[in-house]
Amino acid sequence: MHNHKLMARAIALAFLLPAAAQANDSDEMEKLRGELQEMKKTYESRIQSLESRLNQTETIANGADKKADDAAVQASAKPTSSNAFNPDISLILSGTLANRSQDSNYHITGFQAGGEIGPGSRGFSLGESELGVYANVDDKFYGGLNLALAPDNTIGVEEAFIQTTSLPGALTVKAGRFFSSIGYLNEQHAHTWDFVDNPLAYQAFLGNQFGDDGVQLKWLAPTDLFVELGAELSRGRIADTAGRDKNGGSAGSVFAHVGGDVGASSSWRAGLSYLTASTENRQSNDLDATDANVINSFTGNSKVWIADAVWKWAPNGNASNTSVKLQGEYLHRNEDGSLNTDNYSASQDGWYVQGVYKFLPNWRTGLRYDQLNSGSVNYGANTANLVNTDYDPSRISWMLDYNPSEFSRVRLQLSQDKSRQEATDNQVFIQYQMSLGAHGAHKY
Repeated sequence: MHNHKLMARAIALAFLLPAAAQANDSDEMEKLRGELQEMKKTYESRIQSLESRLNQTETIANGADKKADDAAVQASAKPTSSNAFNPDISLILSGTLANRSQDSNYHITGFQAGGEIGPGSRGFSLGESELGVYANVDDKFYGGLNLALAPDNTIGVEEAFIQTTSLPGALTVKAGRFFSSIGYLNEQHAHTWDFVDNPLAYQAFLGNQFGDDGVQLKWLAPTDLFVELGAELSRGRIADTAGRDKNGGSAGSVFAHVGGDVGASSSWRAGLSYLTASTENRQSNDLDATDANVINSFTGNSKVWIADAVWKWAPNGNASNTSVKLQGEYLHRNEDGSLNTDNYSASQDGWYVQGVYKFLPNWRTGLRYDQLNSGSVNYGANTANLVNTDYDPSRISWMLDYNPSEFSRVRLQLSQDKSRQEATDNQVFIQYQMSLGAHGAHKY
């Protein structure tokens, strides 16, 4: 009897276990469903909160944009202040005391060089002051004006140009009057020079500095290495000539500049340039066969090639305490035309090399050597009247300047100038340069 009861219980347990297991599984599933529903509710709530915050942010941003647009419309109709569109204005004051062993009847023996060349008059001189006005016109154009105030109370326009700021493809177009970008020194204003005057090669071949009326196109390569290519078409106002009265341009140039860094302390730039100009009535001082002063007039084609290089060093790129700059340029000019109505041709070159050392935070010293090579000159029928010589003009200059700040400079320069075959000119200059007002950064 007892055995029958045990068997009945075993059979009952065998049937009940699956049912119990099924019941347990059902409870676990219900629990999991509940947790999943809770998670869904939580995430849906968080998503709704994020969407709400995003909608609020977009509403605020749209409102701010509308206010900005309204403010811009109001500003274009009437400036909110008198300084809203004022340009940067700078004034460079310059003066020189010159002591020279020769008179001021300057010329370069064997070279037909027009323009404002030479060391200037002896004694006190106001020098050339500069008045500059520069500003962004809008988001597409930039403009500038630079007036040269000469000691003889005349005013000349050195630069008056507009320049694009937003062309695609790293292109820039400049139009108006501007210093050409050929060479290294040419496009720099006089107050940025390291010496009182420009090198002899610039004076002999460019009339001191080439600025003209025309248009310029530049392209800056999108590379780590600095690569700049450019071309210019202009009127042909080289060496103080008026330029030819004709359609189109009478001068054109192309140039290429490359540069980069060497480590953290050094940088460099090098370039090649070519300038061609159709020149008319370029005036130059000279001596005839009797040593009398004459003025020659050249009309014809002038072609100039320029190679330039500069290297700068400063500890970790910081030039506030000490720095070194070495630079040099080589110029070659071919000319073919008429001199005083008779045939004339010449192939001549020249170069300079200079170094400037900043040995204290406010003090610099520099040394420059200039050399011109007489080359090959054919005066034609003028050979009997003009001195055809193989003399090679040269000059050596030393300078010391004190710079209390970036806005002021006082300079001493000593030069031995052998530009004239008949006389060596020993020169002493004391110069001051003061900058007033806002002034843009200088070129490299």
